[in-house]
Amino acid sequence: MKQVTPRQSVQLPKDVCDQLGLTAGTPMQLVVKNNGLVIRPEPAVRLRNRRLFMLWPLAVAVLMTLGVYVYWVLQGATSMSLTGGTDSVASFVIGCGLLAGVALFAGFFIKTRHDPDNQFSPRIYWRNFPVILVAFTVILGVALLGLFWVFGQMFPGARFDLVTASLLFLVFTLLTNAFMVTAALSINGATLSTLLTIVVIAGVVISMAANGERRWWQYNLSFLGTRMASNAWSFNLTLMMSALLMIALVDYLFVQLHEQYPRNWRLTTLRWLLILVAVDLGLVGVFPNDAASHALHDEAAGMLVTLITLLIIGVRWLLPGVTREFLAGSYVVAVALLLLNFGFRLFRYPSLTAFEIQGFALAFGWLLLLFSRIRALAAEGTAAWPITITHGIDGSD
Repeated sequence: MKQVTPRQSVQLPKDVCDQLGLTAGTPMQLVVKNNGLVIRPEPAVRLRNRRLFMLWPLAVAVLMTLGVYVYWVLQGATSMSLTGGTDSVASFVIGCGLLAGVALFAGFFIKTRHDPDNQFSPRIYWRNFPVILVAFTVILGVALLGLFWVFGQMFPGARFDLVTASLLFLVFTLLTNAFMVTAALSINGATLSTLLTIVVIAGVVISMAANGERRWWQYNLSFLGTRMASNAWSFNLTLMMSALLMIALVDYLFVQLHEQYPRNWRLTTLRWLLILVAVDLGLVGVFPNDAASHALHDEAAGMLVTLITLLIIGVRWLLPGVTREFLAGSYVVAVALLLLNFGFRLFRYPSLTAFEIQGFALAFGWLLLLFSRIRALAAEGTAAWPITITHGIDGSD
């Protein structure tokens, strides 16, 4: 017979209860996880919440599948190809999946933002919501396009009867819906940092791949955004989207920081410097390196280098609790940028393309480290209280 573990009482400070949305008598579970103690809702509550969150993606996917199946029947179709053309499973999944994903993301984001127990979404300003929504939509669209391109290469000419095609549509639509709902429910500083990284890397890599035949590396990195490049809009849009996402991330993190450090002029200065970096990055995309906007492009690029340099130098005084390791890493990045700059300008080594790629990688990597440090500083807002373990009680979960 399984031994019943007596329920224990844990007294928590009022600030902690307010932050977690707990009231007196709320049943919770204390578990050992990763060499630590975790207080979390009981299994029945967690499972009930998960079922609720999965209900909408499943219901929407089923309704859309029925609608698509009826449409195919009315069109007189007897089978559907997996990929290719507008009359394929891929085209319907991409089109319907994006529409449903956008609607579910917006709905769950608004719902959680008005939830008093939610600690993440309320710190994201409404002006940043469209940017985040578009970013997730673009990522979902690119992922679906890439996935069905792979399927098209693996199964060329594949066709399915309407029932099988409908089941495939149901599975893929359910996955896209679940992805967008999960994204809407888990937006925080780490999510926005990851999203920023994905947009920058994916956008630049796709632009490089699209211009491989034009040998963009013989010119410079900015060539990807000029009229001579293929799909130059994707490179410029990447820079502008990255700028908007960076502003959203800065807003989110500094809302938390200003709760801990009210009226701190150093943090305010750091915040505006980061916003200026984001705006300047967007201007590099707004003014491509064409003849008409060459001067503006160079001015924006030069100002970006200046702002990054100011951040690296000033982080010692502007960021509270900065560690020696972070400062040392920052100074290493600064020296590397200076060596690259003087090496290119004085000796033309490395080449312009290599100089731009390496400089961009170093500056962007350092910014990500800075955001990671700011997130850690914001997380320290949850104070630690000393406790003493007096005794333990044997039992099983």
